[in-house]
Amino acid sequence: MATNIPSHLHSLLNVSCSIKVVDVGANPIDGVAPYAPLLVAGHTKVIGFEPNSAALEKLNREKGANEIYLPNAVGDGHRHTLRHCQAPGMTSLLQPNAEVLALFHGFSEWGRVIRTEDVDTVRLDDVPETASLDYLKIDIQGAELMVFENAVERLSNALLVHTEVEFLPMYVGQPLFSDVDRFLRRHGFVFHRFHPLTSRTIKPLLVNNDIYAGLSQVFWADAIFVRDFIHLGILTNAQLLRLAIILHDCYRSYDLALHLLIELDRRTGENHGKKYLGAITG
Repeated sequence: MATNIPSHLHSLLNVSCSIKVVDVGANPIDGVAPYAPLLVAGHTKVIGFEPNSAALEKLNREKGANEIYLPNAVGDGHRHTLRHCQAPGMTSLLQPNAEVLALFHGFSEWGRVIRTEDVDTVRLDDVPETASLDYLKIDIQGAELMVFENAVERLSNALLVHTEVEFLPMYVGQPLFSDVDRFLRRHGFVFHRFHPLTSRTIKPLLVNNDIYAGLSQVFWADAIFVRDFIHLGILTNAQLLRLAIILHDCYRSYDLALHLLIELDRRTGENHGKKYLGAITG
């Protein structure tokens, strides 16, 4: 593998296309968004949702010209109770699961509900700004499946879903990875990879006196699902190119990007795949 692979596929292949990102739970509490390389490349529009007023204010203050942030909570279109937790990153439409959180260092305090708020939610399928999305990123602490179930039309055009998933019920009644995986597979996606996979140490053991250190128990992950690449006939030429760009720029998934470009070349007579193979192998 070459060591100087270009960061952006647009520039490598000298192509131009627009990619639409929808971000549900856009609060940048975990750092840079996974789609940030697409924004840097300048060919991307982001529609973000963030009901936390302080986080929304920060997003709007720092946003670029191709970013729009809406104040809505996304769900099933009904009214729900939003539970604000001691750690803002654990705020959820679901009740924190005290029994599970008590097994791990810090989580009982972080998941303590400090206030509740009744909020109206919107369905992604009902928000015009989300039409024709390519990339759906979602992190809303356990309510992700609720959003997917009310975004079937939007998912029908999506190329990639980046979602947080849990392997233990951090919240009461929370769907787990297997539930999300089954739903998305029924709607034309396949699991691609974890990005990353996170473990935590079960009490009372503590690793290097660090409550954030993991050990054996996998707790949660960001999971990447892509449109079924086994049956590429369902994708248009433009979708093949957009998905290849997302995979290259955001995830360095060079093998799958190459697979898509080879299919694109087969259809169009272009030479993108050969050029790309040369770039990634040196």
